[in-house]
Amino acid sequence: MSQNIVNEVTFLLHSFLMGIIITFIYDGFLILRRLIRHSLFLISIEDLIFWIACAIGVFYMLYEENNGILRWFAVFGASLGMIVYKLSISVTIVNVVSKLIGRVVSVLRRIFSFLFRPFKAGGRKVLLAYRHSSKKSRKVCRCLKNKLTGRIKLLKIVLCKR
Repeated sequence: MSQNIVNEVTFLLHSFLMGIIITFIYDGFLILRRLIRHSLFLISIEDLIFWIACAIGVFYMLYEENNGILRWFAVFGASLGMIVYKLSISVTIVNVVSKLIGRVVSVLRRIFSFLFRPFKAGGRKVLLAYRHSSKKSRKVCRCLKNKLTGRIKLLKIVLCKR
């Protein structure tokens, strides 16, 4: 085989792998979205940033491997890589990894809940004491303010008589 054909086949293989990598990284976003609810605005921003980064990556690959010239078989290879990955193992990876991370987070939440239970109970008691004391302190402040207002008025009356 001639070296040109070998280079073209290598370029097609690299574009195929680029399609798989792009879809694999997007699956990471899908897993994150399953674990943490996102608004439509945040999803749109994430997708915009993702596709800009993908465009830069694809342009870099085209620049390095083919001197920046767009070849349609490279687009076909990347699309084929995306489709093959999406139809073969993408759904399984997203489901398994999101369930696994969800269970790990659930176990960690239970462990931390158990460990911090005494602090939580103590925090409740401190909060109740603070609320109780703040009610009393407001009453005391109002009483002091009234007394001081009365004393100031009395002082003004005394000073005005002289």
